[in-house]
Amino acid sequence: MKQDGGTDGASVRFFQHPLAVVESTSIGDGTRVWAFAHILSGARIGRECNVCDHTFIENDVVIGDRVTIKCGVQLWDGVEVGDDVFIGPNATFSNDPFPRSKRHLKTVARTSIRAGASIGANATIGPGLTIGERAMVGAGAVVTHDVPPDTIVAGNPARIIGYVGVAQTGGVTPPAAIPNQPSSVETLVKGVTLHRLPLVDDMRGSLTFAEIGTHLPLPVKRFFLVFDVPTQQIRGERAHKTLHQFLVCVRGSCHVVADDGQVRQEFVLDHPSIGLLVPPLVWSAHYKFSADAMLLVFASGAYDPADYIREYSEFLALRNA
Repeated sequence: MKQDGGTDGASVRFFQHPLAVVESTSIGDGTRVWAFAHILSGARIGRECNVCDHTFIENDVVIGDRVTIKCGVQLWDGVEVGDDVFIGPNATFSNDPFPRSKRHLKTVARTSIRAGASIGANATIGPGLTIGERAMVGAGAVVTHDVPPDTIVAGNPARIIGYVGVAQTGGVTPPAAIPNQPSSVETLVKGVTLHRLPLVDDMRGSLTFAEIGTHLPLPVKRFFLVFDVPTQQIRGERAHKTLHQFLVCVRGSCHVVADDGQVRQEFVLDHPSIGLLVPPLVWSAHYKFSADAMLLVFASGAYDPADYIREYSEFLALRNA
């Protein structure tokens, strides 16, 4: 069945199953609404969307273009869905952190699912959260905090278990990728290099060291240590405009994801003799810290808040420029 409508008087053509209830007149061209779906009058739905059986979309909901909403999903007031989002069967959204029967909030929490993100089947998204661009929420995950762009989260409560695009670069790069003798290895990420520092190992114990200019390829002006990080937390998640950094996990292990805007690669730092150079205009994130992990970071300059790039979209804009 084809239906015409549109708040601006223009003809909007979309498919509506005879058993669907569509009260909204703001439905984009090419969208398909299937049986037993109910869309209230205030909802706005973009072009070429697929709204499957037994879905409910409340008034204060905005849905972008080319969105797939699978069966059994309810989108309540305050939910905004970006373009090209996939929402799996029976995914659950909430807009009230402490609901009570017959008690209605004056304003509801705003939940944003950014462009290209995917929500797995039976996942639960808490109120007022942002799911970042291209993020993947695993089936059955219970999301209680914002999800950064390009991350993969799973579990209850959901935590980051990986990054989108790493598999395309061969998966996680292990320490075995670095020769045993002191050396440096170029990576797939532009400007990022892996380093094997000198290691002296005998019956008295082990010693590793680095000389500035020889083993440390940056002028060191500052260092800092990251430790006692809960395993579910992520650090870094930024780029710098001018700062070079050299990372060494001096105890335990952690993973580092580096991204030059086109290629993303993940590295394991699990020995004091392994270092990773991260130059300016490379996005990096540190996660999967072991309970005893201690990450030592050498920096080429003093702390300067203006040098930080904290939004991935800003990083991409600067990188492309």
